[in-house]
Amino acid sequence: MQHSPLEPLILPTDLASWLEFAVDRPVERLERVAAIDARLVADTTLSVRERLDLWNDADIALAEAAAPSHLLSECHPDADVRAVAEKQAQAIEAVQARRLLDRGLWGVFADADAAGLDAAQARLLEHIRRDFRRGGVDLGETDRARVRELTERDTELSLAFSRNIREGRREIRVAAASLDGLPTDFLDAHPADDAGLVTLTTEYTDLMPVREYARERSVRHALVGAYNDLAWPENEPVLKELLAVRAERAALLGYGDWADYETETRMTGSSAAVDAFLIRVAEAAAPAAAREYDRVLERLRRDEPGADTVTIADFWYLLGALKREEYGVDAQLVRSYFRFDRVLEGVLATTARLLEVAYVPVDTPSWHDDVRTYDVVRAGERLGRIHLDLHPRDGKYNHAACFGLVPGIAGHSLPEGVLLCNFSRGLLEHDEVVTFFHEFGHLVHDILGGRQRWAAFTGIATEWDFVEAPSQLLEEWAWDAEVLASFAVDDAGEPIPADLVARMRTADAFGRALEVTRQLGHATTSYRLHVDRPTDLRPAVEGYYRAASPIAPLGGSHSYAGFGHLTGYGACYYTYQWSLVIARDLLSAFGDDLFDPEIALRYRREILEPGGTRDARDLVEAFLGRESTFDAYRDWLAGS
Repeated sequence: MQHSPLEPLILPTDLASWLEFAVDRPVERLERVAAIDARLVADTTLSVRERLDLWNDADIALAEAAAPSHLLSECHPDADVRAVAEKQAQAIEAVQARRLLDRGLWGVFADADAAGLDAAQARLLEHIRRDFRRGGVDLGETDRARVRELTERDTELSLAFSRNIREGRREIRVAAASLDGLPTDFLDAHPADDAGLVTLTTEYTDLMPVREYARERSVRHALVGAYNDLAWPENEPVLKELLAVRAERAALLGYGDWADYETETRMTGSSAAVDAFLIRVAEAAAPAAAREYDRVLERLRRDEPGADTVTIADFWYLLGALKREEYGVDAQLVRSYFRFDRVLEGVLATTARLLEVAYVPVDTPSWHDDVRTYDVVRAGERLGRIHLDLHPRDGKYNHAACFGLVPGIAGHSLPEGVLLCNFSRGLLEHDEVVTFFHEFGHLVHDILGGRQRWAAFTGIATEWDFVEAPSQLLEEWAWDAEVLASFAVDDAGEPIPADLVARMRTADAFGRALEVTRQLGHATTSYRLHVDRPTDLRPAVEGYYRAASPIAPLGGSHSYAGFGHLTGYGACYYTYQWSLVIARDLLSAFGDDLFDPEIALRYRREILEPGGTRDARDLVEAFLGRESTFDAYRDWLAGS
């Protein structure tokens, strides 16, 4: 392999070095930022271009400090390293907030003359000014001080909220005989104790099979109920204060509510636009969701004649049962084709073909033996590096997400990204395969978009309600018969039959509208908690879910306490459906060939590689040759 002159980050090899790395790297970068800021304020001879270059240097330093701190706080196996990294992440975010309240720094850019700047420089200057204003720099001294306190408290509360979820694993014990329907490999891995009881945890490796296969309704309800109480009661006061902090901050900054503040930099642009979008999706989904609900309720009554409500603990089991009985799709048969190691190879091979890259395994230090590291290479040139941490363990982030490690800056640093997932080491559900493709979509977006001059626009630094679209688009490759046949092979060596994949696709259309209403429950909760700010969270959240979907929440549970997206996404979980509208439209360009080389190249160049250098609407229009519409999403929702 021809090496780029830029070298990847070399990670520590022992605990002492990790502790040092977790402290020293952010401290050194923050010292660099302080020196840059001092020069910006003191040197009045700097041209506008020089000021922008220095600001970019500070942005790079902040990203190099923040990314590993957030990552390590979520994944390092040593609790002391996680704690140190979390503390540094909090310090970094405090510095970022303070800079945007610094009137001296503001003066460097407030009246800067944009004449003579190129388009990228002018865009950066516009964003800097916008961010200063959003930070509160033009407020009076008392209000600026209060905004600073609130911003730092938001960070502190958000980190605590995430930590409580990460460390909030729950367990239940059930009779071994009550696990009828679970796959043999699951039962083998969960032997009964001397009392004849089996311990189940809220880790995905237990939760997902139980909610999918357990015929005993009480077991499904018990484990989903435990999962819905993840991080409760610890996060109840944390979330209440977080909502209050955000509301006060938005008011001080002159916004109607926190959603208005967050959406100003996104495609929607306002809180009202989010509300209107959620109503539009609800109206589009309602007719099909009502028909689907009647079918799943009827199926539940075959097992439970007196049942009058389908709950979230019944949903996946009933969908699986109907797909098996009416569509000929047996999820246990399907999962026999998805052994983890082969799925990993398939995700790598599929994305390599689509994006014209290769993944070269690298033997290099990391934070855990599970981590697999690859250089991303095209035509002999290393484009970046990825790290895959894919199995559950104590103290680790317990969902699935992409994290940055090193920002990709042209001529300065190669992009490096990390997947934190929680997959079984054995067989995967097809839903997990879809999740793998989804998260890998973020990863390749970060790498291919990570060759920008400006740190503010590199990688996935697009509008936050567009960022899910490339990942949702990549999910489609996990439904393609040709793609699946290339890696989905059972233990006898037989590839997954094309007719089974066709039935899977047909069956997938059933329950789609109900799933959208379930997602609307999440989006409504995210939005309404920040807009309505109810005093009693549990009944309010339960009401949001009941209004959004005919699938009922478990009464008395506290799912909001484990809703991790309430920190990073805030009021804007609507992002997932907004991005999906775009993703379905992007997919329409590929027609019948997901590997069409011309379309794939255009997609790479117009959507992924620009990073955040252009507005998302412009990226989409450049790829599609037109503005995005709701049509493809509506057709998908209708099952066509």
